[in-house]
Amino acid sequence: MKKKIALITGTTGQDGSYLAELLLKKKYKVHGLIRKSSSFNTKRIDHLYIDPHNRTNFFLHYGDLTDSNSIYNLIHNIRPNEIYNLGAQSHVGVSFENPEYTAEVSGIGTLRVLEAIRFLKMKNIKFYQASTSELFGEKYKQKTFNEQSKFHPKSPYGAAKLYSYWITSVYREAYGLFACNGILFNHESPRRGETFVTRKITRFLTRKKLGSNEILYLGNLDAKRDWGHAKDYVEMQWKILQQKKPEDYVIASGETRTVREFINTAGKLLNMKIYWTGKGLKEVGYIYEDGRKRTIIKIDKKYFRPNEVDYLRGSSKKAYKKLNFKPKYSFINLVRDMIDEDLLLAQEELNKKY
Repeated sequence: MKKKIALITGTTGQDGSYLAELLLKKKYKVHGLIRKSSSFNTKRIDHLYIDPHNRTNFFLHYGDLTDSNSIYNLIHNIRPNEIYNLGAQSHVGVSFENPEYTAEVSGIGTLRVLEAIRFLKMKNIKFYQASTSELFGEKYKQKTFNEQSKFHPKSPYGAAKLYSYWITSVYREAYGLFACNGILFNHESPRRGETFVTRKITRFLTRKKLGSNEILYLGNLDAKRDWGHAKDYVEMQWKILQQKKPEDYVIASGETRTVREFINTAGKLLNMKIYWTGKGLKEVGYIYEDGRKRTIIKIDKKYFRPNEVDYLRGSSKKAYKKLNFKPKYSFINLVRDMIDEDLLLAQEELNKKY
């Protein structure tokens, strides 16, 4: 059988790297879009990459979601069966500081890919759009969000992704494209970027376990999130494109925990008992070390967003039924996976230091 060909934007990111691994195991030819920069940012996929002069099924191409020509040329040349649009400026906090760039990449970037498919008359391509729980923002009367829930983004990132969601739906209906949205709730892993709160926590606590004197500064500890593992969620991205009909799906664990609970869980896995005192901006987290009370976590108001989304919890009933979505990772196993990897990383850093 002829190998399927997949194109992934955002290949160097958390989801892109796990998805590339999955597709390669399924014997796809995988093409990844990466941005040109003065330094390499391919750490997450270095283990997959082989010099293209040798026999390989994994290829990297320079391009950008802000550049229509690079997208058109790439799709025309490789003629993929499936496109996974994972590329984005995906940090919610940063989107308040760089709203225009966020809109260009996370919003209009999706239109550029869809328009290339339409213009090139390649309706056989199956298109996946990485949507997000940041489309939601208000609980209203429901306790969980599903495919029928009302959208209310509260950040430039959420608004840009809302445009991507609807333009994907428009192109599906107007031009008959096989175009789908995966509304994925928070999904983490050891490959999560270090500016995201979960990875900030696991990186900090593993360094603290090995003797670091740092203090971790965070924002809203009471924010509740629905956390799953990226490995489980990228498998659903693939399954969404294997269905007979193009549809949209919510992918979520169905459980919520506060940022504080995430910290406590990570600490427990490291045998670190973390205590809390104070309220609001004066809340601190501390441990007892050698019989002495040591503050290790403080609140900094600069990490509070202009608009806060306090609660996100998804319902994946549709995915359970149609995609057979059964996560392999529980919350505790997700945090353990992150802690185990970051403990090794912290030890490597310590060895280099001494």
